[in-house]
Amino acid sequence: MARQFVEDTLIIASHNKGKIREISDLLLPFKVTVKSGPSFGFEEPEETGSTFVANAEIKSQFFAEETKLPSLSDDSGLVIPALDGEPGIYSARWAGESKDFAVAMKRVQSELLARTGTDTGHKAYFVCVLSLTWPDGHSESFEGRVDGTLTFPAKGDKGFGYDPIFIADGENITFAEMDPVIKHSISHRADAFTQLISACFADIKTS
Repeated sequence: MARQFVEDTLIIASHNKGKIREISDLLLPFKVTVKSGPSFGFEEPEETGSTFVANAEIKSQFFAEETKLPSLSDDSGLVIPALDGEPGIYSARWAGESKDFAVAMKRVQSELLARTGTDTGHKAYFVCVLSLTWPDGHSESFEGRVDGTLTFPAKGDKGFGYDPIFIADGENITFAEMDPVIKHSISHRADAFTQLISACFADIKTS
């Protein structure tokens, strides 16, 4: 049985503003004070894991140790079977040091054209692992996924990362064109979050 979260403060172990915003929004119904990683003034640890789970746990364990508070991290990325699973755990690195995802999306398109001869109709999926770590080092991790199809050119300005080129199965617009409330209900992060809440937040009353 997963450990229950009974504390009143939670650190979001990320410097990604888009992730911080989405996770904060998802936590709004719960009586939890949320603080962001950047507010503590130290950098994120290097992600040296070979899986989404490993990298998520590296981040949540680091922030929990440094802040002495429960910390929730997110490691997520876009997996494209036609590119042998790339960019996968390296999704953020494809955006370069400047974190310019316009560059990353252009690279996805050029890689697809180079390897397959077309940028049309390729299946892909987003993965999100949420890792919750307590100061004593105990971690609980949950993996979510949403499948879809890639589209070019990029469309929409409401999301972040690779959202402008991803259309979830059953939808006809990209994540970046979608109302954030609707995206929150179907995304990979929402899937992982639902599992997290069911397992660790069942005893917390919503506001």
